Amino acid sequence: MESLLPIFFAFIAGTGHAFEPDHLLAVGNLISRRDTLGLALRDGVYWGLGHTTMLVVVGSVILLSRATFLQSSYFEAVVGLMLVAMGISRLLGWKRPISLKPTRYPHRLAYTVGLLHGLAGSGALVLLVMSEIRKPTLGILYLFIFGVGSILGMFIVAGLCSIPFTKRMRINRSLQFSAITLSSVICILYGGRMIYENVKW
Repeated sequence: MESLLPIFFAFIAGTGHAFEPDHLLAVGNLISRRDTLGLALRDGVYWGLGHTTMLVVVGSVILLSRATFLQSSYFEAVVGLMLVAMGISRLLGWKRPISLKPTRYPHRLAYTVGLLHGLAGSGALVLLVMSEIRKPTLGILYLFIFGVGSILGMFIVAGLCSIPFTKRMRINRSLQFSAITLSSVICILYGGRMIYENVKW
């Protein structure tokens, strides 16, 4: 019973995990390109699915093999680089229409961003799980439930962050430019900090 206690809290922990700064910045950058709540919410869900996919896959490898080679600060640096690229891309393309043309896979960018976040955070999370749960199968179950919680958390985040960019709440052009510029600059600065702190210069 004692080993099951962490699993009971996995969903809550996963929901809170979605509110970490780098997650908020990345998904906020993504949904600022959407003009409907539905598209923004789906971006949040796809981010969570990508995040959960990578957590479960990488976490299972580490738990089952006790490998530690997948735990690297360079994964965090890659996420930082991604944030910088997303911020620059949003600044350069802010004048384009917010609505994106329909594609066969309209949310693949959100899923990919979630995959990268899952890769960066999997090592530390698995170490925490290994310290609390001895059975690999229970550890994998924890990661899955944690991931489901992160999907819910990012669904909430996407809904809240999308409000200023929906058609009904469309702000004027100057305020829109200010909001996009501020969020993009913060995204770039935070990403740069992640790179600086996780690369051995």
